[in-house]
Order: sequence, then structure tokens, then C-alpha cells
Amino acid sequence: MDHILSDHARKRILKRKIGTEWIEITLAHPARTENDDVDPTLAHTLRPIPEKGFQILPVIYNETADPVTVVTAYFDDEVSDR
Repeated sequence: MDHILSDHARKRILKRKIGTEWIEITLAHPARTENDDVDPTLAHTLRPIPEKGFQILPVIYNETADPVTVVTAYFDDEVSDR
């Protein structure tokens, strides 16, 4: 999926030590995709990352932008891979 990183996302993935390759694979091959509960323009893709002990990586992006714009990404221990 063609995408760009917002300034916020770029800062957060550097701070959180999230590899851009993990974002790319999560966007291309998500384990699950959900709509945002508040903003209908946002989607959440989730994927376990083996290199991080299979922690779930949510990648949140604006799906109405062309190319889609990644808003943020983070590792979430609270999300289960349903």
C-alpha cells in the first residue's frame, strides 16, 4: 500500500523504535483491520511483530488521503490478536 508518514508519525516511530519495515508489512499484510471509533477517515491495522516478541503493532492511518497517511504507530500490550 502506498503511504506517507505524517510528521507526528515520523517522530513517534523514532521515539518508540518502530522500524519502517514493520509499518510497511503491517499495512500490506495486517492480521486485522478496524475502523476508528471516533474518526471515520481513520483505519487501524494490527499485526504481531515476531522480532518484538509478537507484540501487536497498531498502525493508524487516514484512508481517505492519497497516498494514505500514517498518523501514528505504537506497540500495544493491551490489544489481543483476536
